[in-house]
Amino acid sequence: MTPAHVGASGWEWHPHPDVWLLVVLLVAGYWLVVTRIGPSQVRRFEPVVTRRQVMLYGAGVLALWVHADWPVHDIGEHFLFSVHMAQHIGFTLIAAPLIFLGLPPWLVRWMARPRGLRFVFTKLTRPLPAAVVFNTAIVFTHWPTVVNAALRNHPLHSALHVLIFSSALLMWFPVLNRVPELPRMSQGMRLVYVFLQSVIPTIPASFLTFGSGVLYEFYADVPRPFPISALDDQQLAGALMKVYAGLLLWGVIAVAFFRWYARDQRNEIDDVLTWDDVEREMARTEPAHTEPAHPAPPAP
Repeated sequence: MTPAHVGASGWEWHPHPDVWLLVVLLVAGYWLVVTRIGPSQVRRFEPVVTRRQVMLYGAGVLALWVHADWPVHDIGEHFLFSVHMAQHIGFTLIAAPLIFLGLPPWLVRWMARPRGLRFVFTKLTRPLPAAVVFNTAIVFTHWPTVVNAALRNHPLHSALHVLIFSSALLMWFPVLNRVPELPRMSQGMRLVYVFLQSVIPTIPASFLTFGSGVLYEFYADVPRPFPISALDDQQLAGALMKVYAGLLLWGVIAVAFFRWYARDQRNEIDDVLTWDDVEREMARTEPAHTEPAHPAPPAP
């Protein structure tokens, strides 16, 4: 049964104060840490945070808000599994990497200092554990029994969203981390790692796209104010998981590859010997010209 507050059409506005509180805490916490703790964590004249980092963090929080609030939340949780899938993709492949990119390196170091979090930052953020945790969380949170239970229990549903988002931060850590003493990968390995993240989810997506029956009984029983059947909705969700998520990850691969290529080109240009380099080297090694100590006698 669909809750009465959602409405028959699915478009009736409904407040989500828990989402608003989360957004306020993320923004206020970032501001407090940057302004109160940041100045003591950086060298003199070094910026605590750049404008680009603030914009990326803000964009990540905005993406989290859009995917967690009305109407995405209401339609996805009560009517369409495809919208629910788009919500999860927004959490993991849009909001999580943007928020991570908005964290200055000193802030990541500061967060990794507590003894309880040190294990997470040094062990679980390594490529293999991070990938295993993320993909296990994706499979678990899309298991029919878990989904049907979560859609009938709001606290459980919220806990699963926290699990999805947290595992996504782990998955992105070795790709986006800029702190040398914490796990990170070479540019080439990043491309391989992100490529694998685009391949693995196609397995559960195939069950959704090519399934002959509705896997999630919750969506089979709810009213359908939208012109799409439960089975077509499920197949659309599988296509989103495979195509939309894949395009986002391949976009990351493309950007990383062209940046890597551009950096290699700059290094090659720097290694080319030019005539200016020769002249500078000759000027540096040529012995200094000195005047004779006594002038030569004039010619008779």
